[in-house]
Amino acid sequence: MSPWPRRRRVLILSASMGTGHDGVAAELAARLAAEHADSEIIDVLRLFPLRLGSALRCGYRWMILRAPWLYELIYQVFFVGKRAPATSPLTVLAAARLRRLVASRRPDEVVSTFHLAAQLTGRLRERGALPCPSTVLVTDFAVHRLWVHRGNDRYLCSNPDIVGQIAALTGRPVLRCAPVVRPEFARAVADPGRVAAGLGVDPGARLVLVSGGSWGVGQIVATVRALAGSGRYTPLVLCGGNAGLRRRLRQAGLGPALGWRDDVPELMAAAYALVDNGAGLTCEEAFAAGLPVIIHRPIPGHGRDGARAMARAGVSLHTRTTPALLAALDLLEDERSRKRQTGRASALFSSMPAQAGLISLSRWSRPGPG
Repeated sequence: MSPWPRRRRVLILSASMGTGHDGVAAELAARLAAEHADSEIIDVLRLFPLRLGSALRCGYRWMILRAPWLYELIYQVFFVGKRAPATSPLTVLAAARLRRLVASRRPDEVVSTFHLAAQLTGRLRERGALPCPSTVLVTDFAVHRLWVHRGNDRYLCSNPDIVGQIAALTGRPVLRCAPVVRPEFARAVADPGRVAAGLGVDPGARLVLVSGGSWGVGQIVATVRALAGSGRYTPLVLCGGNAGLRRRLRQAGLGPALGWRDDVPELMAAAYALVDNGAGLTCEEAFAAGLPVIIHRPIPGHGRDGARAMARAGVSLHTRTTPALLAALDLLEDERSRKRQTGRASALFSSMPAQAGLISLSRWSRPGPG
């Protein structure tokens, strides 16, 4: 018999809806490796038959880019509506594949970083079909009903304001944890003048990062025009994989317009502020970097609710009009206002790291509900 304890095995369920959920999953896996635990990341969308998962992703992307009003309608009816079903009917379609996957991998724990995955694990766990504990890592700053299912064993979240809400809805333990962000964002340093010169703009420019997520969604062009037209700020646009957005910005002389970048920590270290519209991982990366965040004209549904939740917590500002955006940026010139906001955001990282809250690592468990 080996004198060494068996390495813990964790199955992480994410979703390729943009890169936010996958980014959290990848960082969690890296931390687990440092804790001598093995992990595997599974895209929950791949568990659906007949390429339904790909259809869900493509449909969501199309709505966010082309018909945000339709996504808002779906969100109001199925995500937060009082008459919405307690469990998403989509879970039935992926349940068998997840059962087989768990049977073959035999993990000590399953961790969900996407709401549909949380619904799926909760349903199986409640019915006794998931033999290992299930933890949900809520990656949104605001929680909607599809994140919560009584079948899951434990919840982790970075927003202390929603701990009571989740506990009341699930009856399960809910622990505060720090946002799951790569350590590079907190460590990065940069010379703003050198960064600006390297991007072909005035070294004395006040750089404002503008992000619409990995898909470059939202009213980015209008936001960039407003910033450039102010004469006080130079927008630096993170277009992600949206080549069309990058092309439109360049044709309009609005830039720099950047595609995928590996140096975002350095860009954040050199910037004056981040203007975002998703209230997701990019905002939390800015929190870690000590960069003030303004969420402007957020995308509908969870984006808008997340923006409001972050503003209530005092970790970011939320604006809806061009004058309000410029006024918010001007406000950050005041060092006390700037430190007050970044201090509240930095305080989120004083909570325990997410990996410390996992059941299999803390040796805490309970019998599966049946």
